[in-house]
Amino acid sequence: MTPESNAAVWGIAALATLGVIARPWNLPEFIWAIAGAALLVVFNLLPWPDALAAAAKGTDVYFFLVGMMLLAEVARQEGLFDWLAAWAVRHSRGSAKRLFLIVYVVGTIVTILLSNDATAVVLTPAVYAATRAAKVEPLPYLFICAFIANAASFVLPISNPANLVVFGKEMPPLGEWLRIFALPSVVAIVATYLALRLTQRHALDSEVAEVGDISPLTMGGALAAFGIMLTAVVLLVASAMGRDLGLPTFVAGAAVTAVVLLIRRRSPLPVVRDISWSVLPLVAGLFILVEGLNRTGVLPALARLLKEGTKASPQATAWIAGIAAAVASNLANNLPIGLIAATTTQTAQVPAHVTGAILIGVNLGPNLSVTGSLATILWLIALRREGESVSTLRFLKLGLVIMPPALLLSLAALSAMSR
Repeated sequence: MTPESNAAVWGIAALATLGVIARPWNLPEFIWAIAGAALLVVFNLLPWPDALAAAAKGTDVYFFLVGMMLLAEVARQEGLFDWLAAWAVRHSRGSAKRLFLIVYVVGTIVTILLSNDATAVVLTPAVYAATRAAKVEPLPYLFICAFIANAASFVLPISNPANLVVFGKEMPPLGEWLRIFALPSVVAIVATYLALRLTQRHALDSEVAEVGDISPLTMGGALAAFGIMLTAVVLLVASAMGRDLGLPTFVAGAAVTAVVLLIRRRSPLPVVRDISWSVLPLVAGLFILVEGLNRTGVLPALARLLKEGTKASPQATAWIAGIAAAVASNLANNLPIGLIAATTTQTAQVPAHVTGAILIGVNLGPNLSVTGSLATILWLIALRREGESVSTLRFLKLGLVIMPPALLLSLAALSAMSR
């Protein structure tokens, strides 16, 4: 590509990213990503067959998201979230602080076993239902769903599909993964909780309303709960076998949805209609934009820089790469940054702890902006469905308190484990 073409690609990618972040005229995020991808093709900066091939690379992600959204929507319609909300409020025993801790612990478990995207899709409506039952301000508790979705997203490889992208074929065995990331993960989870708890301390002085008798869970709700747990097992088995996670998640989600609808004799149209399908073209657009950037030759240059830095000082390079990945994830979303990281680290053949530092940056970095990760975008979409909204500035102010300590402490823990 010529220098002029390279500049055009970067300009289009920058404008598309800005559109995703700022959402001018309140247009959905996916419109800007698709518009940027279309411009690359229209101006012949990326041939359309290559654009389609790039979008096809996200097939596993599409399957994963659809499976999770099916599970979440059928669970919502069958009253599972309302039942869980009443349970959480009852066990808080009138304490907003205890309810906050319950939500945080549940969010951590869901993220670890079902992924950060599942936390955004599945947990957010449940937490909103809990705050409605408790008659408390919802946002302090809803913030948990966004921040824990990223803070606990590298405990296991399945905790974030981006983990599989970053390591690719160099994925460590589960035992080695835990040796590398167990301590940094615990540090990130605890640091995020303490910072989030500190920032929301005034809102947690309120009283939590008592709930009366909890209605028994319906058959459909129980089946949806079983399906979610079954999906967690499927993901763990697929990860241990080194298989892609998308198709198993889709099959599990579709099967559970079909069984529930058949038993309840309900039409699938309400479930299909209420799913946030717009996230799929958003992901496709991001994959195409990354392919366009790859054609500019910047990724081989980054790989050379990373390789030279690792030879000179592996520990310093790990710190710099981790922080750079965190910052870049907020500027361009961590999904394309994860794809870029995978290409550069595999080309440079860096040690596992350098790749690990980048992975921590890709996971924790997005806790600074509302569009830093796909999980946070899904969280925003879920909030809008409940009539809530969070501005870019408000999230940034909160993220500036929460993300940097968690990132730096996690990188320090990783550095200690790699010595």
